[in-house]
Amino acid sequence: MLDAEASSEKMWVVKSTASAGRSSNNPDIPRLRADLDAYMTKRRLRSTEQRRLIIDTLFDSGEHEHVTLDGLLRQVRTVDSRVGYATVYRTMKLLADSGIVQEHKFGDGFTRYELNDEDHHHDHLICVECGKITEFEEPLIEELQARVAARYDFQVRQHKHELYGVCADCQKPKKRRP
Repeated sequence: MLDAEASSEKMWVVKSTASAGRSSNNPDIPRLRADLDAYMTKRRLRSTEQRRLIIDTLFDSGEHEHVTLDGLLRQVRTVDSRVGYATVYRTMKLLADSGIVQEHKFGDGFTRYELNDEDHHHDHLICVECGKITEFEEPLIEELQARVAARYDFQVRQHKHELYGVCADCQKPKKRRP
């Protein structure tokens, strides 16, 4: 199992593609921005300077995959040291409530956030030893889920598929030092 002292830096992401030959997909940032603008306008929410900075940092960063609050706060504070933890927390809650990000709890004690692009769904393999997260797409899993939902006349709104185990690297025997 992951160490209780695991830091947010221990998690790393590997993107994998399914047999369908799809390439690694990036979220549709302009559409997500438009969706967020519509959500905020509908609810008459203000777009403060700090909120914009947090959102821009999340959207524009190449490391927005599975970001923690602490990791995002560190990135934001490189631009504006006055931004507080509570502001980042409230902004990420807004993004989660609006459907712009998904919250993930991968068993390491951290809540992680990932941009939620419905057009580019993927699932996760999580190594309980080293924390590596492998993202994958598997059309057969998606097809089976659709068949199960149809069998029970069930309308799926969203789902998460997370498999926990030990990655190939952690399964390799450890070399002993002489």
